[in-house]
Amino acid sequence: MPDSTDNKIVNKIRDYKSQRLFFVDDFIAVANYKAVSKALERLVEDKVLTRVATGIYARYKEDPALGVILPTTEQIAKAIAKRDHARIIPTGAFALNALGLSTQIPLNVVYLTDGTARKIKAGNRTIQFKKTTPKNLAAKGNISSLVIQALKAIGKDKISELEKRKILELLQKEKTKDLEHDIRLAPEWIRQIMKEALSGK
Repeated sequence: MPDSTDNKIVNKIRDYKSQRLFFVDDFIAVANYKAVSKALERLVEDKVLTRVATGIYARYKEDPALGVILPTTEQIAKAIAKRDHARIIPTGAFALNALGLSTQIPLNVVYLTDGTARKIKAGNRTIQFKKTTPKNLAAKGNISSLVIQALKAIGKDKISELEKRKILELLQKEKTKDLEHDIRLAPEWIRQIMKEALSGK
């Protein structure tokens, strides 16, 4: 690679052995924003990196049958949240899919956040971050936080017996202390389902 900026960025990427996603800001110590952006585009051409979205890059990864492998929506969202020191929680169809209540993998994913509201286009996928109140992000349990959002997506009085049974099974795997904490954050009708799970522990 003829450009020293490219070499410096490649060396920095090698230093971040466990990191797959990168932002332009990760390399500002190497050169100015414009020079880094141009270097990253050259590294995309050289198949060192893949451009995921505006200002977001990933290590190049290719499968012989599937072609270029891009990071998942969740990986992208978590990387952005980590960079911005923000909390996020998936909503709607994505929360349902994450819990195994739906096989549909949504192309348009909405996260609640206490960070900046924005919409990011990553290939044919859209990741939207919606600003929300601290209460909606205060849940401690990984399962119970998803359950609250999934049940909101389903709607009151629309949950099937099969869905309820599955949710109760999932909630009983949650840490008791976290479940007790998160019950207080849920709407009353969701709270009753969570209490049922708690009493069955």
